[in-house]
Amino acid sequence: MIHFHKLIPIALVASLAGCNLFSGQNTYPVRRVSDGDTIAVTQGDKTNVTVRFACIDAPEVPHSKKEKNSQKLLDKNQFNWGIKAQSRVQQLINQGGDRVVLNITDTDRYGRQIAEVRLPNGTFVQENLVREGLALVNRPYLRYCPSKEIIEQAESDAKKNSRGVWIDPQFVPPWDYRRIKK
Repeated sequence: MIHFHKLIPIALVASLAGCNLFSGQNTYPVRRVSDGDTIAVTQGDKTNVTVRFACIDAPEVPHSKKEKNSQKLLDKNQFNWGIKAQSRVQQLINQGGDRVVLNITDTDRYGRQIAEVRLPNGTFVQENLVREGLALVNRPYLRYCPSKEIIEQAESDAKKNSRGVWIDPQFVPPWDYRRIKK
C-alpha cells in the first residue's frame, strides 16, 4: 500500500522541478465544485462526470432559495459549515491548477464516480478537509477508501485539536442532518 503522506518530499521536489507527480491519463480538469464533497470533472471525450469524494461526508450546502433563506438555527449552522467546506475545496482545486487526480473506487446509486481526489502535487483533498474539521469520516463507506487510515488519523487529529466542526457543540453530522430534514 502506498502511503501518500510519505510522498510529500517527493511531490515537493517534483513541483519545484516543474513537473507533476501524478501527471497522466487519470488527471482531470475540474468544471465545478458542487459542495464540500462533490465536484464535476471533464473526461478526455469532453463528457462531464460527477465525482463524490470517497471516505468522507461534508456538511450540506443550501440548494434551494427556501434553504438559503431559512432562519432555522439547524439549517444556518449546517449551511455555514457546508459553505466553508465548499470554499476550501475550491481553494484547493485552484491551488492544483483546476486539475485533479482521481483514484475511482466505485459508482454510487446516482451514477456518481466515488473517488479519492488528489491534486497534481499529491495533496489529498479529503485528508485536508477532515484534518481541518470541514468534513467527517463516512464510516459506513470506508470500504471504498484505500487511504482510510490516513483519513481516520486526520479526523482524530481534528477532534483532538478542536478544529472546524469539532469546536461547534451545535453541529449536527451531515448524515443526521439529512435524516432530520426528511
